[in-house]
Amino acid sequence: MPAAATPPPVSVDRPELGRIDAVVHLSFALLMVTSGVRYVLRHSPADNVPVLILVAAVCALYAGIAVLAQRRRPWTPWVFTLVVGWAALVILAPSFAWCSLAVFFLCRAAFSGWAAYLAGGATAVSTAIGLFRLSGSTDIAMLLGPLAAGGLLTLVYDRMEHDTALQRQLAAEVSDAQQQLAASARDAGVAAERERVSREIHDTVTQGLASGVLLLEAALRTWPDPAARTDISKAGSLLRQNLADTRSLVHELSVPRTDAPLAEALLEAASLYLENVQSTVTGEARPVPADVRHALLRVTQSAAANIRLHANAGNASLTLGYLPCTVTLDIYDDGRGFDPGALAEPSESGGYGLRAMRQRVEQLGGVFAVESVPGEGTIVAAQLPVPATGHAQPAEVPGEMRVEAP
Repeated sequence: MPAAATPPPVSVDRPELGRIDAVVHLSFALLMVTSGVRYVLRHSPADNVPVLILVAAVCALYAGIAVLAQRRRPWTPWVFTLVVGWAALVILAPSFAWCSLAVFFLCRAAFSGWAAYLAGGATAVSTAIGLFRLSGSTDIAMLLGPLAAGGLLTLVYDRMEHDTALQRQLAAEVSDAQQQLAASARDAGVAAERERVSREIHDTVTQGLASGVLLLEAALRTWPDPAARTDISKAGSLLRQNLADTRSLVHELSVPRTDAPLAEALLEAASLYLENVQSTVTGEARPVPADVRHALLRVTQSAAANIRLHANAGNASLTLGYLPCTVTLDIYDDGRGFDPGALAEPSESGGYGLRAMRQRVEQLGGVFAVESVPGEGTIVAAQLPVPATGHAQPAEVPGEMRVEAP
């Protein structure tokens, strides 16, 4: 299974600027202009000059940091310089204290850990000192208010960062789970395809080759009796059919004679392995889905091959039934029979036939059953769901039809 992709690390020193950043920058600019006008109107020109120079330096630093961050270039080293300049400004001119919020958020966006606490704390302390000086060092609320607000904002921001980190972790876990699920689905698909191919090979090539070997061995035992020629001819026909099935399997065209009526195709499939086969159709014949037709053909082939290899039967019959919502297939032989509960597990020597037939039928939502008693023959039954509507196939007459293989 391929390893899950590791999510890229999130950089804390280059945050993406979105709407929040734009609002923070706009607020900083608006408050700086408002505070600057307020300060100029309340102070003499002699006091204005050094403060306005410091204001210009702080604004230039802030603007430079915003541009560098937008262009994904290193900007965090400049934040400490901004904090130092801001601390001097707010202590000298407390009128600019309202801009501390923008500086605080900029510090938390730039740093993490102790550096974030240090920068944020310096902003809160300098603001508290400035406001306390503004009150004439008499209003303790001016001193404690910014400190309390800074502590509260720090807790809120820490919680936001924790939730964001948890969200990233959950997203990474979901992504990893999705990749593992996709890999499991691919593995399951590969396993299902292998199982399908194994059934196709068993129901076509393996069964046909086994029957061909039996015919050739029978011809060898009776040679040069004229009956040996008949066995050899049948073996040749069977091997040619195996070659056609193998080519069809390779090209995913494994259903033989798709243009033939279903009853005729089933009889033809059984006749490759058995000589005395009778076919009966009950109900109103109608087209069936390709996958159902394919399953019935393969069940017929496999059951007929088993009859030839194991049953020693004198006669066999197929009964194809059309019901309103299902199609049924019963394959009967009068052979030696067996105990279905005493079957050996599949091995290299065989034992896959009934298992493959059952899997084919049940994968299409059908029911598969085997009834057999030693010495009393065997019935292999399959029932598959099909649509209730459809027109009758031209070659299959409604009612009952009996055909005997030549």
